[in-house]
Amino acid sequence: MDVQKIIFENSDWVPNNRWLPVLYYRSVFLAENGTEEFARLFTSHGWQGVWRNGVFDYQHYHLGAHEVLGIGKGQAKLLIGGPSGMAFDVKAGDCILLPAGTGHMNLGASQDFEVIGAYPPHQHADIQTSAPSTGAAENMEKLPLPGNDPVQGATGPMMKAWAVPGYPS
Repeated sequence: MDVQKIIFENSDWVPNNRWLPVLYYRSVFLAENGTEEFARLFTSHGWQGVWRNGVFDYQHYHLGAHEVLGIGKGQAKLLIGGPSGMAFDVKAGDCILLPAGTGHMNLGASQDFEVIGAYPPHQHADIQTSAPSTGAAENMEKLPLPGNDPVQGATGPMMKAWAVPGYPS
């Protein structure tokens, strides 16, 4: 499994996360329908609030939670990192881990596109569609780091990639 790490700078009104990289896991599952597999995988590593749907077709981010998105079915082009971010062509079996503050939106998807999402314990997604206040952005950077990588648990790539010296959590 190939994992790409990307740090996004602020993008217009989207704060992104200056400390933690987005992780893009390619081909976690090779099946055309990984919906239930992602749900089981995320919960087995302590991620909660599992939901099934798509990705909104407008730019947004979350201040109150880190978020993992497993592509259960279909394919899509997702814009990650705000208006000046990067477009990712994702397909069933791929997964994207978004640190709090990271902008994301759906630029177009197949009819059968389905995402499985989840959050670390005690974190809840709040949908933000405008610039955060200074205090809100600072609080975002104090969110606790997850105890486990949502894909590979205690030995997963998030554990090293998000072990950032000076992270204010």
